[in-house]
Amino acid sequence: MVNLQQILISCPVAKDNLTIFMKNLLFPLLLLAPLATMAQSGTNSPYSQFGVGTLNDQATGFNKGMNGLAQGFREGNQVNYANPASYSNMDSLTFVFDVGASLHVTNLNEGGTKRNVNNSNFDYAVMSFRAMKGLGVSAGILPYSNVGYNYHTRGESVGPNAPSFVTTYNGNGGIRQFYVGAGWQTPLKGLSVGANISYIWGTISRSVTESFAESSNSTTNRYYNSSVRSYRLDIGLQYELAIDKKNALTFGASFTPGHNFGGSAEMDQIHTDNSTGVADTTRFHIDKALFIPNQISAGVAYAYGKKLKVGADYSLQQWSKKPFPDLVHGDYVLADNILKDRHKITLGGEFVNNITSRKYLDRVRIRAGVGYASPYTTINGHDGPKEISASIGFGLPITNAWNNRSMLNISAQWCNTSADGLIKENTFRINLGITFNERWFMKWKLE
Repeated sequence: MVNLQQILISCPVAKDNLTIFMKNLLFPLLLLAPLATMAQSGTNSPYSQFGVGTLNDQATGFNKGMNGLAQGFREGNQVNYANPASYSNMDSLTFVFDVGASLHVTNLNEGGTKRNVNNSNFDYAVMSFRAMKGLGVSAGILPYSNVGYNYHTRGESVGPNAPSFVTTYNGNGGIRQFYVGAGWQTPLKGLSVGANISYIWGTISRSVTESFAESSNSTTNRYYNSSVRSYRLDIGLQYELAIDKKNALTFGASFTPGHNFGGSAEMDQIHTDNSTGVADTTRFHIDKALFIPNQISAGVAYAYGKKLKVGADYSLQQWSKKPFPDLVHGDYVLADNILKDRHKITLGGEFVNNITSRKYLDRVRIRAGVGYASPYTTINGHDGPKEISASIGFGLPITNAWNNRSMLNISAQWCNTSADGLIKENTFRINLGITFNERWFMKWKLE
């Protein structure tokens, strides 16, 4: 005999709305908690020593296939963190949990000298579900920036019979973010708004060692450490405009207000006379050293039925508004003209032949995208590295006896990072993301 009480207990829709919301939000948060220390995408880029490191594209599995395109996309079965207004379109019957990892191969080229470096990383974990009609919620963990490099240079001192010296550069760390967000479909037809609030934390460590070939000469070590404990707020909106039954446009925009992280930056300079073994240490400390810039993003997406979606995004990060820690004439201070405003343009799209077809290949989503980003750092007074990138990806339905809604998102991404007269980086990434799409909110009916 069917036990009606057990059915009511296992069926969330039979309970009070607040109880439903708290129960289904608490479980994903507990699931995400142990992943917090893992959600850091690594890098082996010498350019990550500048600014706050290499900036993450803030994309999940389906975005990565379109090179990070996001502002105008409203996917009811995918999590689009970049514009929180998109959460309002979450499917009413499902809970979505998405995790992603990547494999990196980077070729470094400087003056004909080449080197390959490899990475494999856990990238992100996000989830989303619809709390009530017109209101979707999301939470997750993503990297904000990454630092990782280890290299050395050789040089000659000025003057006759001057000894040669070696400078070694090393750095690691980065900034992570844990967010909770919501998107609401307003009474105004086609308009949705949303917001993410994030806790941001991380530590960036760098070191520079200058040593001479002759052991009798001096050695200078500089150890840089910066820490962050702060918040980030993202506000988004989307407006859907139906042209006719098959053609539609979605306009999207998001804004992140800039503010000081409140973190500190320290530098210890240790000068050692190798002939006597005497070390002289000087410590520098800067309060309120790091910050998050104003960021403005906007985009538009065109949809032809459920077959084709194409779009374009533009974003501006205003890094030049504030000074940044730098070593100036032997003093570690907040200096102007260290960072630059960053402009980024992305074009991309997705095609699926027939999402309701019984043929597997007809339901495979094909994605592609290209992008350009201007430098946000300077190097010795000159522009830092710009980025040119392209990607292609696929959304592969996962079909088995109990689930036909989950998806494997796989994409290949190429990124060229270069600055005039400096190192050229060509990075090839394989991005893997698994979107688990479960039916959590179905109403049971007894017959």
